Amino acid sequence: MIRSALTLSCVAALLAGCNDPGFRGVPGVRVAEAGEVGACRMVSHISMRPSVYGPVLAEEGVKYARNKVLESAQADGANTVVFETVVPGEPVLEVKGTAYSC
Repeated sequence: MIRSALTLSCVAALLAGCNDPGFRGVPGVRVAEAGEVGACRMVSHISMRPSVYGPVLAEEGVKYARNKVLESAQADGANTVVFETVVPGEPVLEVKGTAYSC
């Protein structure tokens, strides 16, 4: 009985994680370059620090943070985000984006 309850709680936790926009992405919000939003209305500036760093998890941490920025942009009423350019090879300590309504 305890084992099945434990298994059920583990499955529920995994499914909750799959529903997190940080893992699955945000439909309806696109990523654009700065030159593509000239006719759009700026909505907000959004930033988030990746929760994990290092050679193994850094890429996943940045991907999660970018998706959370997209989620915040959508909550603010935006449908487009322009992310700040990062230097290739440098660690990303903060993901910054500007949200637009186009």
